[in-house]
This record gives sequence, structure tokens and C-alpha cells, in this order.
Amino acid sequence: MPMKCLQAVLIFLVTLSVWASGDSQYTLGSGDVLSIRVFGEEDLSFEQIRLTDTGSLSYPFLGEIKAKGKTATELEQNLITGLKGDYLIDPKVSVSILEYRDFFVNGEVKNPGGYPFAPGLTLRKAVALAGGFTERASKSKLTIIREADQSRISMPATLDTPIEPGDIVTIEQSFF
Repeated sequence: MPMKCLQAVLIFLVTLSVWASGDSQYTLGSGDVLSIRVFGEEDLSFEQIRLTDTGSLSYPFLGEIKAKGKTATELEQNLITGLKGDYLIDPKVSVSILEYRDFFVNGEVKNPGGYPFAPGLTLRKAVALAGGFTERASKSKLTIIREADQSRISMPATLDTPIEPGDIVTIEQSFF
């Protein structure tokens, strides 16, 4: 099986296991793909809805809803509150994360680029997804820019540093 296919299957299985157990700490952001189910209301249910670049979604009757920075549970509560009363008596809403937004690996890796986030990722695993280090890679000059950090300052990292959605990882070149 080609390496890219194996990587995709691995990411899918990790994502599926997290999706099934619920990821209550994960905060939504631009690029995440959600499934929204309203029990008994097919017109208000969506199989796949991708959050816009501002981290919002357009929802029937409620208009534009800001999801960025909220957990799936918080978004569920917002939808329940919005639909309750005027539209439904007792709405049963379920929000699931189908696809997490990408993180990025650049520099001295064999396949730099964007990769789907999966909970539990470390920089070591991110490098493996990117095909491993090149022969010129420094294993100690690793930096990361966090999407959540508004200053966008590059911070030193180790191979055990956790990766978050939207992060940009850079593997520097070794001079020796």
C-alpha cells in the first residue's frame, strides 16, 4: 500500500475514534467540517458543512452563526437555544466534527505541506506524516507557530511538542 494511502487511513481511523468518543476540548475554527443533526427535522440537518474563513456557518432561520472558538457542545447549545420556542418545542441537536482543519509542516521534510489534524498528534508524528526528515534536517532546530497565537511568533519546539489545528511547523536545516 503506498505511503500516502497508509497515512490517510491512519488519520481517518484516529479521527473516527475521537469522533465516536467526542472531543469536548477541541475548539472549532475555519476549515473544520461538521455534521449537524436535528432529530426529526431533515431540513435543519446537514451531512457536511464546512466553516467559513471567519469560522462561521449559515443556518436556516438563525442566519450566520459564529462557531470559531467554541466546542461542538457549545455550538449544539447555541443551536438548541436559537431553535427553541419560535421554531421547535424541544429541539434535539447533535454536532459532530467530521474533518479537522489542517496543520502545516515545512522545511527539511520529504513531503512538506498541509495535513489533516488528528487529536494526539505530536511534532514527531507530524514529521512522520510528512515523509520523515531529509538528510539535511536538524532534529533540534524545530519551531512552531500556533494558529491560536495572535502574535504569530515562532516558538522553539521538540519532537514531543503537541500539534494543534492550524499550526505551522518548520524543520530547519542542520549545518553539521
